[in-house]
Amino acid sequence: MRPEVQAFVAEGALPDWDGDEAEIDRRAAQLEAITAPVTAEEAAALAACFGPDDYYGMAWSLLHLIETGPGSVFTTRPCLGANEWHHRLWARAVNGGLVPDEPTV
Repeated sequence: MRPEVQAFVAEGALPDWDGDEAEIDRRAAQLEAITAPVTAEEAAALAACFGPDDYYGMAWSLLHLIETGPGSVFTTRPCLGANEWHHRLWARAVNGGLVPDEPTV
């Protein structure tokens, strides 16, 4: 895994909208330092970094970066209690024909 991905993942999940400006800028710089495409391993690690909201649009950037990886990060539908961004990734993978749809668990 590339060092810039490791650095982003080491920070953990994106915080919510209450993050201070310095933290927002730091996380944005970390995310922007990751060049596409990502590997399957990197995509899986990055998928664990979604927070509770879109964090000033940064979650969308993270989602699009993850989608540059090969295939879908998820091979099965996320459980009902999973992060909303995991459900979005799943729905987009189904809509893109990367994975077959399956019943909700």
